[in-house]
Amino acid sequence: MEQILRLLTIQRVLIKHGLDEFVFATHLFRPFRFIYFILPWNWFGRKTGPRAVRMRSALEDLGPIYVKLGQILSTRRDLLPEDIANEFAKLQDNVAPFSGEVARSIIEKAYQEKLENVFLEFDETPLASASIAQVHRAVLKDGREFIVKVIRPDIERLIKNDLALLHLLAEKAEKYYRKGRALRFTGVVDEFEKTLLNELDLQREAANASQLRRNFREEEQYFVPEVNWELTKRNVLVMELVRGVSVRDIDALKAAGIDLRWLAEYGVEVFFTQVFRDNFFHADMHPGNIFVTPPEQGKPAMVKVIDFGIMCSLTEFDQRYLAENFMAFLNRDYHRVAALHIESEWVPRGTRMDELESAIRSVCEPLLDRPMHEISFGELLQRLLQIARSFNVEIMPQLIMLQKTIINIEGIGRQLYPELDLWKTARPQLERWRDERIGTKGLIKDAKQHIPKLIDRMPGLPNKIIDVIDRINNGKIEMENKSQEIHELRHEMKSYNRRTVLAVVGSGFLLSSSIIYALDKGTHGEFLSVPIVSWLLGFAGMMLLYLSWQEK
Repeated sequence: MEQILRLLTIQRVLIKHGLDEFVFATHLFRPFRFIYFILPWNWFGRKTGPRAVRMRSALEDLGPIYVKLGQILSTRRDLLPEDIANEFAKLQDNVAPFSGEVARSIIEKAYQEKLENVFLEFDETPLASASIAQVHRAVLKDGREFIVKVIRPDIERLIKNDLALLHLLAEKAEKYYRKGRALRFTGVVDEFEKTLLNELDLQREAANASQLRRNFREEEQYFVPEVNWELTKRNVLVMELVRGVSVRDIDALKAAGIDLRWLAEYGVEVFFTQVFRDNFFHADMHPGNIFVTPPEQGKPAMVKVIDFGIMCSLTEFDQRYLAENFMAFLNRDYHRVAALHIESEWVPRGTRMDELESAIRSVCEPLLDRPMHEISFGELLQRLLQIARSFNVEIMPQLIMLQKTIINIEGIGRQLYPELDLWKTARPQLERWRDERIGTKGLIKDAKQHIPKLIDRMPGLPNKIIDVIDRINNGKIEMENKSQEIHELRHEMKSYNRRTVLAVVGSGFLLSSSIIYALDKGTHGEFLSVPIVSWLLGFAGMMLLYLSWQEK
């Protein structure tokens, strides 16, 4: 019943924004398209506006879960038209806060005691509110300022209901929409579900923050807040309060004496360090999550980050794919790019390298025919993923998250410093990774990792060999397979061998019979004459061939 009511709400919102015309244009509803024209609200021309704006407004009206879906869809520029992706990127996760009293009761239930026993102060007025959780300021008993992040009440039930409905709509879209299967709507919903459910677990976010803080513990200009693990629960996160100037406020950054060129380049350097050194990067780097403190008392300026609900890792394969592709693009070596795709089996077997190379060149050459500081790293990766999609390559979610983060980092960097050369800043990290993983350093590193393991196993190796030999001698290891399928296969192979032998011998008898008959001069007696022998050989050959056909 709840899903039916939700469907009716969705229908009402679609009608409000004039999006029902797209529903009736689908394969499923096309036979009933005439209904669209007889509905009263379509009799008079509605002011609609661009489709992308109407779709964004509809998502905002449907609520925070659909706003979050739109945000994720905005990163799938390999799937969405550019106008819709750009409009969805404007979606902001601004949600009305729930009451501070409710937040207090949720926290007290998690701790099973009154807040006065835990915090010196707790501000019931939230600092920020989003679709999944909201944040309050608190002071610990030792006087330190922390934030308390609280999951919204009853949000898990609402999310699961909306996800069930989205799964249903995605399945129907793939079934009845001509391009639905290629766009993999169900895959997008699966990815969305995983992201949302991960965000519901604040202990996971706390673990992400701790890992990132540990990775940069030696870096004095990059700050990750400390987690209070004693007070952190699945639905409550307690973390050090971050203060500073938001990177959104460029005038305030200038007034604070912060070097905007340094800030832009340092942000790019840190990001690529996370990707290629640590293999663990912050995948939600929008301006609201980045703050800067100005230099003071001999201390340098510091970049501070918050919100660690969405972190991502790349496999070694993904890292190699990105590093080598970017380096090949820098050198305009499109043949190498195509070869990398084929070698890594990212494209289907049988893909012609010349066709793939031509596609890469035609898409990327116009992009690269600009000054280096004008080339968009994010756009290049987007083009690369589009090429992969056109050759039926499955795009991994972690690469989509990487693309989204690069676009965000690049956008922030060029707002701060329009002349930012992302390639120049990123190249040292790419080359360092390549040297460490593929060059001499990589070989030495692999040897250091694997030789100790081999040495540890060497002393026990002779005993293991002797044990295997003893077990073979004692009959404990037998090369047999009792599978019924294998037994039947053996029977068929034996039968096939017998048929082959019979057929070969029978054919030989028939051939011999024919040769003897052809050479006969009719000089022998009738019974022992050559024609009789020829006849007997022929009869035997026919019988053997008959038996070969009947053999089971």
